[in-house]
This record gives sequence, C-alpha cells and structure tokens, in this order.
Amino acid sequence: MEIDESRVERAVGLFKSGYNCSQSVVAAFADLYGFTPEQALRMSASFGGGIGRMRMTCGAACGIFMLAGLEKGSVDGSRQAKLANYALVQELAAEFKKRMGSVVCSELLGLASGTPVVPVPEERTSEYYKKRPCPKIIEEAARIWVEHLKSKHNE
Repeated sequence: MEIDESRVERAVGLFKSGYNCSQSVVAAFADLYGFTPEQALRMSASFGGGIGRMRMTCGAACGIFMLAGLEKGSVDGSRQAKLANYALVQELAAEFKKRMGSVVCSELLGLASGTPVVPVPEERTSEYYKKRPCPKIIEEAARIWVEHLKSKHNE
C-alpha cells in the first residue's frame, strides 16, 4: 500500500486539472479502499465549494471526513462504531483547523459575509489559481490523511 507524498501531489494535481477540492482529496486515496477513480469522483462531487458551492464546510476537509468514513464508518449501527468514526472526524477537523485556521470554506476564501451563493463554478484560469488558497488547502488535507495512515500503520 503506497502511503507517501505522491498522494499529496496527486490530490493537488487533480484540483489543478479541474476537479473540485473534495474530489481531489478523495480520488487521491480511493484505490486504497477499492474504489475506481470514477466512483471516487462521483461520490465526492457534491462536497466541493464548501458542499455544493454553498461555502460551508471546506470540500477538502469533507474529503478527509469521507475517507474517515471509509476507514471507520459504522456499518452495524452500534454506538461504539459511531463513536470511533466521530472521534476520528473530530481529530481530523481539529488538525485541519489548526493548520488552516478554519474548516469553513467562506472563511478560508476570505469571502465577505453575505456573498451570494450561486451554483455556477468559476472558470479555471491562471487568475483563478492566483487568488485561490485551494491548492494549499488540498495539499494540507491530503497530508493530514497521509500522516493519519502512516501513524495507523505504525501502531
């Protein structure tokens, strides 16, 4: 199982090739969980732009939370399984917030309160990439997951 910086680079590369933040993080690791690239891209598609471009929880953070579900998600409905998953998600969220300052998309983008929410994605131009912190955010989210996997592997 390949768990190294190439996953981080893959996530950033996916974003720079047009995928949203959540898709980029999930697709960079999906093969570890038996998903095809298409399945990973489809299941994470709605979480970009802070969930459906509503600028709520950052899509890159949602991506690592989805990966946490693939790893520790409850499949039997037990309280213990839910606890394990929620504890991991909260740990990941705290680390993400520590590194990035927030888990909220609008805050990470520095959008003014009351900025209209529209479904139309911005065109991916060189100007878009210059003004967006998203590649760095995706890099950190993917790195958090790599670090998690490495620490789990070393236990």
